[in-house]
Amino acid sequence: MTLGRFSLYRVRGARYNSIDLVHHGMSMAEGVRILVTNDDGVHSEGLHALVKALHSVGEVAIVAPDRERSAVAHSLTLHHPLRVEQIGPQTYSVNGTPTDCVNLALNGLLRHRGPHLVVSGINKGGNLGDDVTYSGTVMAAMEGAMLGLPALAVSLATKVDFLFEPAARFAARLAAHVLREGLPAGTMLNVNVPNLPEEALRPARITRLGRRIYSNGVVEKVDPRGRTYYWLGGADVGYQPGEGTDVEAVAAGHVSITPLHFDLTHYSALDLLRRWQL
Repeated sequence: MTLGRFSLYRVRGARYNSIDLVHHGMSMAEGVRILVTNDDGVHSEGLHALVKALHSVGEVAIVAPDRERSAVAHSLTLHHPLRVEQIGPQTYSVNGTPTDCVNLALNGLLRHRGPHLVVSGINKGGNLGDDVTYSGTVMAAMEGAMLGLPALAVSLATKVDFLFEPAARFAARLAAHVLREGLPAGTMLNVNVPNLPEEALRPARITRLGRRIYSNGVVEKVDPRGRTYYWLGGADVGYQPGEGTDVEAVAAGHVSITPLHFDLTHYSALDLLRRWQL
């Protein structure tokens, strides 16, 4: 099975029972249900470009934060109630995090007609290398994977002049392939798309996580009352060179697809620690 000019054979795995319908003569748009969320908020242009493209794949429901929730990672809201407002057909605004939205959708709002796929994005900015540990976009997809569904996180690698449509169309093609082919249990795909016209995008690459390099991330200021305050978040000044990484692929104009899962165990360190005889 190919996707344009690249093969998905490296991420094939066990099919999910929940998507067996696509193997029984039912057209993709007739039976497939897709949950879309993000961390830029329910009104983000990237989310709506993604939804428009995904309508060719299946029925889409949106459950997304009511405002920008960037860099909240995999956080849940536990100390105040979540409020949900339906703001359109199959469109819900939530005063919580992206992970809240996925959890609430799968275990509450959409439980009677559960989705077959979770797609998070399109994020305004790349989520490359160690960015994934901070990203609300990526961790929303991870929540979907942890709850038993195949999931994608889609990010556009730019901060200005966003070209969402090429990324959205690529995401829709990839979503259709994931629904047909399945993914290994507990797996999500982290997709980063260069901010280029569709004809300028180079063939997609299957990649591993790289390592971003940021400048000093702490800015100290003094407010009008003389109290010190801080801003976190340094400028992106590059990446560590590494063959086969997501950052290298995107820098060269390729779409990057990195399979991720939630097992953070450092397996090569297990034997070392066992020798400590604690």
